[in-house]
Amino acid sequence: MGSADSLTAVRGSTVPPALPDTYADPFVEAGTARGHAFRTTPLLPSPEVLSRLSACAEAADLSGEPDREAVAVLRESGLLALVVPTSHGGAGADAVALNSCVEHVASVNASAAIMLFQHCAVTSRIVENGTPAQHREVLPRLADGRWLAASAWSESGAGAAKKNLSTRAHRTTGGDWLLDGAKSFTTSAGLADVYLVLAQSQEESAPSASAQDTGYGAAGQTFFLIPGDHAGLLPDTSMRLAGMRGSATGFVSVRECRVPDTARLGATGVAASIIARVRDSGATLGAVAVGIAQAALDAAHEHAARRGLYAHQAVRHRLVDLTTQVETARAVVERAGRRTSADPGLTTLHSKLAASATAERVVADVAQFLGSAGYVETHPINRFGRDARAVALMGPTNDLCKELVSLPWNR
Repeated sequence: MGSADSLTAVRGSTVPPALPDTYADPFVEAGTARGHAFRTTPLLPSPEVLSRLSACAEAADLSGEPDREAVAVLRESGLLALVVPTSHGGAGADAVALNSCVEHVASVNASAAIMLFQHCAVTSRIVENGTPAQHREVLPRLADGRWLAASAWSESGAGAAKKNLSTRAHRTTGGDWLLDGAKSFTTSAGLADVYLVLAQSQEESAPSASAQDTGYGAAGQTFFLIPGDHAGLLPDTSMRLAGMRGSATGFVSVRECRVPDTARLGATGVAASIIARVRDSGATLGAVAVGIAQAALDAAHEHAARRGLYAHQAVRHRLVDLTTQVETARAVVERAGRRTSADPGLTTLHSKLAASATAERVVADVAQFLGSAGYVETHPINRFGRDARAVALMGPTNDLCKELVSLPWNR
């Protein structure tokens, strides 16, 4: 795809049909997957899309309700097709393009950005680990906006490392799977059309002497793709977050949820290895943080221009310092996306740590710069601060990122 420079230069310038009622096979719906006329997929959101998402962010932050309007905008925009291969109606975008697009969306609506990022993350797992049948039947729906994807991995008692899962998947005598458990902090809960659910499908075996702990996930875990309206899957969006308030982050329970083996993504018991490879993709939540930091910086410039503060050298230099921080974070996010370092996975982890810290610091500095103007409850800088804090808590959390980076030092 194009370079990050060419992508960054662009800055500034319908409800889908319901899923099948039955789940005899979740990936067969006659007449919808093949022969579909796909739209041209943009690599960056248009000014109109950004304007609409910006308006959505303000409304959702006030209400705290799931931002259904933002999801509708994402469906119509074509951005959900970013990482879907061109052979299945997508843009086939690389991590550089994905990170840049997520940054642009986050600069106006961080909740929409995290929903887009999670959709693309699940889509990438399907591209990498799905069967040919899953590719044919699922990817076109993810590309054209009919399906929004979400990951249901986290649990209250499993920690950020996704170990000691209580959600279990048992194989039935007929070859199906029966899932029971509950997930927490699932982005797009209640809005998504398909969930990638992580479950313990067999007892964790004792580690061998040669086995190495990846720091994320555990042996015997399996992924399942489950439609949002499938019997036994129940979302709960009663969770009230301080930040990312429009992201519909909530709970998803699976109770006596029976799915066919065709819903399994990847081999049985190897989900931990799939999770461990995610960091090597170069897609990073640091892009969300950079977008938030850029939004705060833009607010500082708007304030300086409105108050005539550019005449003061101290103000100009202060804004230069803030811009340098944002550009530095953007650079490490771009490096992660390019995957040109000696260890791309470590660079991806460092990019989240660096960018999220920068976002919190820049927002705090801008809030101080704004003075009383930023102390008004409805000023966007307050939303930026709460959203920036949320990035550090998203998986892998910043504490887990540090553990993943440092784990090999203790072997």
